[in-house]
Amino acid sequence: MEGKEEDVILGANKFPDRQPLGTAAQTKDYKEPPPAPFFKAGELKSWSFYRAGIAEFVATFLFLYIGILTVMGVKRAPSMCAPVGIQVIAWAFGGMIFALVYCTAGISGGHINPAVTFGLFLSRKLSLTRALYYMIMQCLGAICGAGVVKGFQPSPYEVLGGGANVVAPGYTNSDGLGAEIVGTFVLVYTVMSATDAKRSARDSHVPILAPLPIGFAVFLVHLATIPITGTGINPARSLGAAIVYNRSDAWDDHWIFWVGPFIGAALAALYQQIVIRAMPFKSRG
Repeated sequence: MEGKEEDVILGANKFPDRQPLGTAAQTKDYKEPPPAPFFKAGELKSWSFYRAGIAEFVATFLFLYIGILTVMGVKRAPSMCAPVGIQVIAWAFGGMIFALVYCTAGISGGHINPAVTFGLFLSRKLSLTRALYYMIMQCLGAICGAGVVKGFQPSPYEVLGGGANVVAPGYTNSDGLGAEIVGTFVLVYTVMSATDAKRSARDSHVPILAPLPIGFAVFLVHLATIPITGTGINPARSLGAAIVYNRSDAWDDHWIFWVGPFIGAALAALYQQIVIRAMPFKSRG
């Protein structure tokens, strides 16, 4: 028995179950991934490149299809009180992002949003070639998704606004622009934090859980900004609905849903690199 007790003590000392906390956890082996090249022509010859674009197309297609149908369903029910309707739409958009990011992250990274792609490009996570390709496929997927909804329900689609983003009455364009900037900042910042390679190196469960905070961020931003702009924070989503709906009110403020998300994404990339990762100061020790 004494020999067995010694073996247990030896094993406990050799394999401690106590994990380092706080800054001590950062001593774990970690190597900063190299920045993506600005232009990578070799990608054009790779099937994985086109496979990733197809994944972005299908994901954005499904995102618009489910999202617009939900918006139309809420608007079609006049007895539903406004707060409940907002929650239903927010859950639909957030839930779809959670599911689609989970499904496509291993193929394309699960961007499903030109603003997310733009922010990651500024952070040197992907090349300009891939960024432009993703944005094109995302916009095409959004147009097709909205088009299928209109094809299935043409009359309700026109009557219920087609899910197009507009600045709501009582709000100015500045209000709408500010809402889109802040909302996209929250989303892109969450994406960068949830997929951060350094955090993944410390916590093996992070890559698996990454879609959850991203989807939850989309849900929360929708709760806050649906009354203001209908919540864009995704230029492809706004473009697809505007093109298929194609009414003047959908185009009057459309610039807001490109300028706002791109500014928000740029600010999130800047904040992530300077404040969170402290990249400019690492060489100084």
